[in-house]
Amino acid sequence: MTARSTRRTTAAHSRLAAAGAIAVAGALLLTGCGDQTKNKDTSSGGSSSAGSAPLAGKLPAEIRDKGVIKVGSDIAYAPVEFKDKSGKVAGLDPDVAAALGKQLGVTFQFENGTFDALLTGIRSSRYDIAMSAMTDNKSRQQGVDPTTGKKVGEGVDFVDYLQAGVSIYTRKGDTGGISSWSDLCGKKIALERGTVSQDLAKAEAKKCPAGKKLTIEAFDDDQQAQTRLRSGGVDAASSDFPVAAYAVKTSGGGNDFQIVGQQVEAAPYGIAVGKSNTQLRDALQAAVNAIIKNGEYQKILEKWGAQDGAVKESAINGGK
Repeated sequence: MTARSTRRTTAAHSRLAAAGAIAVAGALLLTGCGDQTKNKDTSSGGSSSAGSAPLAGKLPAEIRDKGVIKVGSDIAYAPVEFKDKSGKVAGLDPDVAAALGKQLGVTFQFENGTFDALLTGIRSSRYDIAMSAMTDNKSRQQGVDPTTGKKVGEGVDFVDYLQAGVSIYTRKGDTGGISSWSDLCGKKIALERGTVSQDLAKAEAKKCPAGKKLTIEAFDDDQQAQTRLRSGGVDAASSDFPVAAYAVKTSGGGNDFQIVGQQVEAAPYGIAVGKSNTQLRDALQAAVNAIIKNGEYQKILEKWGAQDGAVKESAINGGK
């Protein structure tokens, strides 16, 4: 879910260290995700009983009584969220969710869906929240299509918990002269639909001169984009830096891909919550701040090599 959409503006300011982001890569397996109507995944973050959870009282009574927060997530975005060898949901987001569950006394139940349909799932009450390496930005907050500027939905609020940027990668040893977004004119790029990578590619395509069209191939998930690049069908692919770094490290034993240039569009990842669900939003923010304070947050980021993207405090709608 590529910096998962809109918009991390220039210059790699909060880089998720490539070496660290993939320190655990060898032990993990990338697997694709399917469509949201078929692939409900009941794997969940851990929880404490409401009685022993310090922040349980902050939750809406309905969720506290059920003991479950339903999480929409595109579970094919290692190392942020993916399925391990046993089929269990793993990654940075599920670990953060488990830590939040201890604070709130509930289980975070991850349900698999296509990334560009997750916010619709919140509006339809399919999910209580979306947690899927999703970039907090004004377009999503306001429910506006970033390409047309038209209103397409109610919008959501975000509880921010990490910083990350977007990277381009190519086949290893075959960069085609690509080292930045401006080098993509006349090329083909693969990416995941509904992401910041797609927004950036569309913006760059408008700048390309006649006769040097940038061709964009958008897929339902990042695994499909990687497969397209691996097969030679496109010149480059793009995704969030930690995901690109993981793919570079793991695909083909590290022999398939290489990152080119600097990551751009550094911006917050946020947990998406419906605009009307302010009590849940505020409870989640309190829980994020609690795990930052007690040190569990830092341990999780270090486990997944994401410590350079750490925030000191959770913000609401901190994205630009």
